[in-house]
Amino acid sequence: METPPLRIAQIAPLAERVPPRKYGGTERVVAALTDELVRRGHDVTLFASGDSKTLAHLAPIVPEGLRLRDGLEMPRDIHPPQMLQLGTVFERARDFDIIHSHVDFFTFPFIRFVQTPVLTTLHGRLDLPTLPLVYDGYPDAAVNSISRNQRRPLPQTRWVGNVYHGLDLSHLHVGTGAGGYFAFLGRIAPDKGIGQAVAIAKRTGIPLKIAAKVDDDHPEYLDIIRGDIDGTFIEWIGEIAEEEKSAFLGNARALLFPIQWPEPFGLTMIEAMACGTPVLATPCGSVPEIVVDGVTGFIRPTVDKLIAAVDHLGALDRVACRQRVEQHFTARAMAIGYERLYRTLIDERAIDHRATRDRTVPGWMALNPPVPHPLSPNGVHDGARKCGGA
Repeated sequence: METPPLRIAQIAPLAERVPPRKYGGTERVVAALTDELVRRGHDVTLFASGDSKTLAHLAPIVPEGLRLRDGLEMPRDIHPPQMLQLGTVFERARDFDIIHSHVDFFTFPFIRFVQTPVLTTLHGRLDLPTLPLVYDGYPDAAVNSISRNQRRPLPQTRWVGNVYHGLDLSHLHVGTGAGGYFAFLGRIAPDKGIGQAVAIAKRTGIPLKIAAKVDDDHPEYLDIIRGDIDGTFIEWIGEIAEEEKSAFLGNARALLFPIQWPEPFGLTMIEAMACGTPVLATPCGSVPEIVVDGVTGFIRPTVDKLIAAVDHLGALDRVACRQRVEQHFTARAMAIGYERLYRTLIDERAIDHRATRDRTVPGWMALNPPVPHPLSPNGVHDGARKCGGA
């Protein structure tokens, strides 16, 4: 039996437009999800900046993404417009069958005042010291993880699903790696491992091209590697647009991803693999769930061991890298995963209404059994418990 379309509200961060002009992983995922849900017949409203490009109904909160506006300081100046955004969404809650938030826990205080179920996808790290306060305070908030490893610091949270990020792959094409360089894509910050990437390039004699945003919280970190940037062997490119990524990644010998933190997902990894480019990464956070060691890249705990793996890159099949993404990390796969969660939460809310009347257990307790890992039958890879070294 065919299921009816849903009325869906998507709440996007306001720092970047959807999709972002350059850097912005969360906004890129929201764009891919929103457009795919529309293609699948749903009635979707996107609450985002006014310069966003979407197939959905756009409900603009601010004229343009805030990060690139002159005179604003992030994250300080994002909070007032974000509160306006949340007020706007929840005043219209009855217009929707489901509200899907991508702005972390900021929706939690609102969810108890509306009948519409709310799903929150967490896009950031969860190992921060004060986060348990809010998750313990709102144990009924329905939360989705973007990797199994992301859940580890907050096992008490009401995890209702794990949906991996996916992308529209139409603009990403398998390259030959003919450029022969290492690629680094993302942001410049201590936890992203740019220092380790520079060390790998220098010790292997393979050039490194850095296409990255300077982290708002660590603008001084660029100075640490500035002396290594000579414009030829170590080349600074800066932020690149979406249409530039296929050539940048496809011509690279490998993507360097020697992160030093529990990466919740790491969109750069699937972008690289979609271009046929293998990934050299440390076993931090989500990495072992995304990269298949020895097939789509190499996962090693130290710089020395990553360097040793470089000689084996030629044995990897670039087409297999692409196939990994096509099988697990497309916009379609992501949308299907979220559709299941949406309908589960809608059904749970119906049970909750009956439970209130009949004094039975909450619906989310009745319909929330453990969900098996969709990619690994044994759960999170042991390597996810380790992180990179020197």
